[in-house]
Amino acid sequence: MSDSLQAMKSTPLKSTQGWITFRTDAWWVEPLLTLIILGSFGMYATWAALQGVNYQWGPYLSPFYSPNLVEWFPQWFGSWPFSPAVLILPFPLVFRATCYYYRKAYYRSFFTSPPACAVDITGQAPKSPLALLLGQGKGYTGETAFPLILQNAHRYAFYFAALFIFILGYDAIKAYVWTDGFHVGVGSLVLTINVALLGLYTFSCHSWRHLLGGCIDCFSCDKMTQVRHKAWERQSLLNEKHMQFAWASLLWVAFSDIYVRLVSSGVWTDYRLF
Repeated sequence: MSDSLQAMKSTPLKSTQGWITFRTDAWWVEPLLTLIILGSFGMYATWAALQGVNYQWGPYLSPFYSPNLVEWFPQWFGSWPFSPAVLILPFPLVFRATCYYYRKAYYRSFFTSPPACAVDITGQAPKSPLALLLGQGKGYTGETAFPLILQNAHRYAFYFAALFIFILGYDAIKAYVWTDGFHVGVGSLVLTINVALLGLYTFSCHSWRHLLGGCIDCFSCDKMTQVRHKAWERQSLLNEKHMQFAWASLLWVAFSDIYVRLVSSGVWTDYRLF
């Protein structure tokens, strides 16, 4: 037996609601922070999407309301009685909710299945309804059976997420075009940084990595596979930072909506830089 295993054997076990772990550090801090941040974002995004007001000021458009359906399709949404964001947010929501990183994050924090690196070596950990939903009851099936097989929608949600990057890029360009000419305001930079972070998050995704080169068996068979292999290698550098891009883009997209909302409602002043 190795020294590390011997050390684990000699380490006192700690129990957390029936889960057993050898860890003695504050492992619960990360899942707790994830619970607070993701929960807060979810509540704010839901509230903001239902408002239907103060989502546009001058050339600035909140990313929660992009594309501007009222402006693009006035004949359909000009008299729409509900907030247009309720038709837009489901697309990026599905992409994030099924993201490989976010699955791990909310499995551990919201569902505590398992909490951090704890394991049920006793077989007696309590089974909450959410844990049972995740397949922790009789016969663990992971993401191969309903309902978690629906997580496979991620590969298809990627196409919509990629399309939204171009739409948000268009909005970012418009943020520099005012009625009296080209100007750079603080909001212009906020929306530009927003699309940049969302682009990094989207195109560091595992689904994009698979499309580039993960689905081919030979990397040197012809010129095309060689090109795809190079692209796959370069995207892998972004993929290593996928978690960081996920958090940065999540927080910044919320800030972008807050910025436009507060400027539109007169609480904040948008300063024109030049």
